[in-house]
Amino acid sequence: MPAASDLPQLIFETPELQFPVQLNAVVELLDGNVAKGNGERILLRDARESLTYAQVLNRVNQLGSALIEDYGLMSGNRVLLRGGNSIDMAVAWLAVVKVGLIAVATMPMLRARELTDVIAKGQVSFALCADALTEELQIAQTQCPVLSRIVTFGDTKRAADGKSNASLAVKTHGDDIALMAFTSGTTGAPKAALHSHRDVLAACETWPRHVLRATPDDIVVGSPPLAFTFGLGGMLVFPMWAGASVYFPDTGYTPELMVKTINHVGASICYTAPTFYRRMAAFAEKTPMPTLRTCVSAGEGLPDATRQLWKQATGIEILDGIGATEMFHIFISSAESEVRRGAIGKVVPGYKAQVVDEIGNPLPPGTVGKLAVIGPTGCKYLDETRQKNYVRNGWNYPGDSFLMDADGYFFYQARDDDMIITAGYNVAGPEVENCLAQHVAVAECAVIGEADAERGMIVKAFIVAKADAVADDALRINLQDFVKSNLAPYKYPRQIEFVASLPRTETGKLQRHRLRQSETKK
Repeated sequence: MPAASDLPQLIFETPELQFPVQLNAVVELLDGNVAKGNGERILLRDARESLTYAQVLNRVNQLGSALIEDYGLMSGNRVLLRGGNSIDMAVAWLAVVKVGLIAVATMPMLRARELTDVIAKGQVSFALCADALTEELQIAQTQCPVLSRIVTFGDTKRAADGKSNASLAVKTHGDDIALMAFTSGTTGAPKAALHSHRDVLAACETWPRHVLRATPDDIVVGSPPLAFTFGLGGMLVFPMWAGASVYFPDTGYTPELMVKTINHVGASICYTAPTFYRRMAAFAEKTPMPTLRTCVSAGEGLPDATRQLWKQATGIEILDGIGATEMFHIFISSAESEVRRGAIGKVVPGYKAQVVDEIGNPLPPGTVGKLAVIGPTGCKYLDETRQKNYVRNGWNYPGDSFLMDADGYFFYQARDDDMIITAGYNVAGPEVENCLAQHVAVAECAVIGEADAERGMIVKAFIVAKADAVADDALRINLQDFVKSNLAPYKYPRQIEFVASLPRTETGKLQRHRLRQSETKK
């Protein structure tokens, strides 16, 4: 844990954020639903089965018993979870946390080298793994003797079969760590963010309560992995808080499959990244989705072009939000009825946010500066010198440049390291990306700053052209002129490189640092 002087300030100012000292997140979310009479409602669904809250509770209790009795785990042990979005993965996470262990969920596509970093950083000694994903984990184990045992989901099912379904919930304190969430690597080496049982429940009592407003009748689908806090909240924790239901597909989604799944299961809430909504729009325009009510976007900036494209295709206003792995989930957002074009939204009740200068002084409305946030959750890195960069004087600094208007709406400008300073002008990379995304020939794009002897930096764009577009010099000039005609001329990309794809994390975030690194090596 960070030193006391480096910890974030936490505030619990609303009535729903007053928690008892003794607190177990899974007991509140799972046992609590059964106690409230929701035991026969469906919680987890896939193509083969649907489990009620009561059935999930029984499975969680049985697996928890096996983890303690058969595998000898003790409260506080760290358990790596490796699997895609599935009932097995969800039950495993709930069981691990309920019996006082620390869940270290990992993306299913991580390779041995990346898993080695997680295991070594987290000092993880035990792993639960989907049966089909053991190979890379076993390779990582050879490099990490601290990982003493790997058990598959199939093994744990057999071990849990016949166990008592009586609860073995540990009497955890609210401050006890429930999960270790590794950042997705958009800025380089991942960091391990620690979150307590109280953090999980505080996240439920903020954005879901005041903005999302899900109901027990909702069915949730989405693409973000459970190993990503955006996915853990949206695809498990928040639906449970509302008494709702989640559907997990057998394989990953394509845009067309997402649309078909929404109609097949009658989904009312969808979570995915802006790029996915943009790609889904063509299918959504042809296929009405009458049950779909709420579409949540997070993970990266939502271009207004994408918002308008989706609204034109479906009639639904995307619910945008900015959160952070370090804060657990979304802290700035607005309900569909309160959307202001171009803005992410307002501060979610329970949090406070401000735009500040380099030394932390609040800036007046309309001024671009650094975003600073405090609330009931905050950054707690494991053994990390970068803690001091993220938390300053109790405030969390997610690393974003924002502008706040006089009405309290926050307008995303760029990651701090995405601000391009060219010939004395500040250019926000995402602003240029948003402009380029509106061009009829552009499928995807990314913008970075490239070193230049004359101007300090120049704006460079990487373009994935649409299948029917010809990626040549004529298109390059056309795109430059398009930006000049829609933005201040100094913002146009002086260099444009056509590429087949853009580097992204498994959660869909654009990895601009990889583009910068590739330019440095040239």
